[in-house]
Amino acid sequence: MINRVVLVGRLTRDVEVRKTGSNLSVATFTVACDRRFSKGQEGQQSADFISCVAWRQTADFLAQYAKKGTLVGVEGRIQTRNYKDKDGKTVYVTEVVADNVQLLSSKSSTSTSTSTSYNSALSTFTPSVEPDYSSNAMDDFSSAPSLDISSDDLPFY
Repeated sequence: MINRVVLVGRLTRDVEVRKTGSNLSVATFTVACDRRFSKGQEGQQSADFISCVAWRQTADFLAQYAKKGTLVGVEGRIQTRNYKDKDGKTVYVTEVVADNVQLLSSKSSTSTSTSTSYNSALSTFTPSVEPDYSSNAMDDFSSAPSLDISSDDLPFY
């Protein structure tokens, strides 16, 4: 059986971090993920708001670096649980337990795209800077000879 989730979206608010009784960090956050459009919904934007939780170093990482509006990638598993509230009613919760979180960009990103991640399984912190492709990188290919390929030559056309 497989229970894996991969999300890409923006944080709807700042990450909330608390400590458990045994001094473990736990972060709760919500990711807004855009829905794909269907033919009948052109021009309409909708999103799903998915509750997530992260533990230990991943929670501390998010508390330090993630803010409202940050574009994040979350990898984890779906978990369901329930508890009794103060009125004695049973409350059911479905959430994503994050194993790996990557900060893909901030809401006000700069010209250089930055990717930062924390993977709790590997306990590694990996900041990296991606190259800026906004310049005319395709100019290098403009001097190359063009290929004249007929659609009859393509096996999958």
